[in-house]
Amino acid sequence: MIRVVIVDDHAVVREGLKRIIESAGDMTLVGEAASGEELLRELNGWPCDVVVVDLSMPGMPGLDVVREIRQRAPKLPVLVLSMYPEDQYAVRALTDGAVGYIHKGDPPAELVKAIRTAAQGRRYITEAVAECLASHVDTTAERLPHERLSNREFQVFKLIAAGKKSAKSPATFP
Repeated sequence: MIRVVIVDDHAVVREGLKRIIESAGDMTLVGEAASGEELLRELNGWPCDVVVVDLSMPGMPGLDVVREIRQRAPKLPVLVLSMYPEDQYAVRALTDGAVGYIHKGDPPAELVKAIRTAAQGRRYITEAVAECLASHVDTTAERLPHERLSNREFQVFKLIAAGKKSAKSPATFP
C-alpha cells in the first residue's frame, strides 16, 4: 500500500485528492495539511511514501516546502500539484527536488500514475514538463526575463507583483 500525504490550503481540493487516492486501491492517505508549516510540524508522525504539495499556499510557499522536505528527508519523493502552467514552475520545482510536477487540470488518472511512479523511486515527467526541460537546457533558446531569475529573485518578483511592500520601503513612491 502506497502511503500518501497531501498539502493544500483548500479543504475542497484536499477532499477531492483524498477520494482520488483512496479510489486507486493501492494507496492510502496517511496525513493531510493545510500549509507547509503544518506539514513540517507533522511529517515525522506520518510515515509516508510520497508527499503531494501544492505550490501556492499562504505562509511558506510550496517551493520552500519542497526544499525543506529534501533537507529533512532526502529520499522522500515530493510531487508538486499546481494550478500554474508547467512553463512557469515545473523546472524550478524539479530543480528544487520535486520528483514530478502535475497540473491541477490533468485527469485524476495522471495523479495516480505520478504517485505510483514516485513511490517506485522514479521521476514522473509529463509531456508538457518534458518540453519545459528541453527548452531549459537549450542554450540557444531565448528566455523570458522571469525565467532567468534565481529562486530568491523570482520569489521577490512574485511578492512585488502581488503588491507586497518591504518592511523597509516607504509606503508610497515619489
